Amino acid sequence: MMGNQACAEGALAAGCSFYAGYPITPSSEIMETLADRLPREGKVFVQMEDEIGSICAVIGASWAGAKAMTATAGPGLSLMMEGLGYAAFTETPCVIVDVQRAGPATGQATRIGSGDILQVRFGMHGDVCPIALSPGSVQEMYDLTIRAFNLAERYRVPVFLMADEGVGHLRESVFLHKNFTIENRVRDTSRPPFGSDDPAGVPPMPVFGDGADLMITGSTHDERGFRKVDDPEPHRRLVERINRKILDHASDIVEVDERFMDDAEVAVVAYGFTGRSALAAVKALRRDGKRVGLVRLKTLWPFPQAEMVRLDGRVRRVVVPEMNRGQVAMLVRAEMNADVVSLSQTDGEVIEPDAIAAKVREVLP
Repeated sequence: MMGNQACAEGALAAGCSFYAGYPITPSSEIMETLADRLPREGKVFVQMEDEIGSICAVIGASWAGAKAMTATAGPGLSLMMEGLGYAAFTETPCVIVDVQRAGPATGQATRIGSGDILQVRFGMHGDVCPIALSPGSVQEMYDLTIRAFNLAERYRVPVFLMADEGVGHLRESVFLHKNFTIENRVRDTSRPPFGSDDPAGVPPMPVFGDGADLMITGSTHDERGFRKVDDPEPHRRLVERINRKILDHASDIVEVDERFMDDAEVAVVAYGFTGRSALAAVKALRRDGKRVGLVRLKTLWPFPQAEMVRLDGRVRRVVVPEMNRGQVAMLVRAEMNADVVSLSQTDGEVIEPDAIAAKVREVLP
C-alpha cells in the first residue's frame, strides 16, 4: 500500500468523519482515497476552492462535532496559516497532513523535501505551540495518523502529520490493525469551554447542538468565549494555557526511536524518510566497528528537548541529515554542548546512506 493511502486508512480507523481539501502534489492520494471512502461510509467529503477554504471548513466541522482533517503540501500549508492560528487560539481539534515537497514556492512539485518543519511551529503569528509528528514508513503513516487524531482530541489542538513525498509515495506492506484506543473530546456543557483551573489544563469542548451557549472568536476571549480585547490578564492567561497544555505534557506527546545507542560515540539524529537512510548508514558503520547510533524523531513539535539534553551527556558528536538547510540541526544545536554537524541537501533528491556514512566518518573522534 502507498503511504498516502495508509494515511487515509488511519484517518478512517481513528473515526475521521469529515475531510475538506484541495488537490495538491504530492498529497493527492489521501484526498482521492477519502473522496471514495467517506461518502460510502455515510461521512462527508468536500473539495474546496482552495486551501484557505479547506482549513476553515475543517474548523467548522470540528465545532459541529466531527473528527475533521485536511491534507496538503508546502504551498497549501502557507495559505492555511491564518486559519491554523484561529484553530489553535479557539482550541479546535483537527488533523493537517503536510506531504512535504521541494520548495519554496511551487518548487519541484514531484520531488522530496522537508523544508516545512519550522513553518508549522513559527508560521502562525503570535505564540502557539502545535503538535507535529513525523512518520518514517508506510506503517507509521497509518499508526501516526491515528495518534494525530487522538492527540488532537486529547489536547484540543491542531496536529500536523509532517510526511514527505518519499514516505507518501512509498509502497510497503502495512498492517491495518485495530490495536489502539480511540479518544474523543470531553463534551461537558456544565463547564466553561475556554477555561480551566489548571493553568496547563484542557477545557471541555461542547459542540453546536449540545445545548451549550457557545461564543467562538479569534479575538482574545474569557473562559466563556466572550471577547476581552482590552484586558491584559485574560490574554496572558489564555496564551499561557494553550501553550502550557502542550509543553507541560511533552513527556506524553514526544516519541523518539533509538537504535544502537548503548555504546555510541556519535549519534545521527534524523526524521521522516531520511531516517531510513540514516538507519542504513548506521548499520553499515557498525559493521565496520564504528560506535555510531541513531535517534529518530517521531515527534518534531513539541521539540524533544529533554531527549536532546540527555543525549548531550552520552555522545561527543551529533550528525543531523535533512532535506533542508539545517532546520532541525539548529534546534538540536540549541540544546547541546556536543558538536552538532548539519548534513543539508536541498536538490529534491533523497539523502543516500553513503552520504550520511561519509559525513559520520569525517567527524568520528
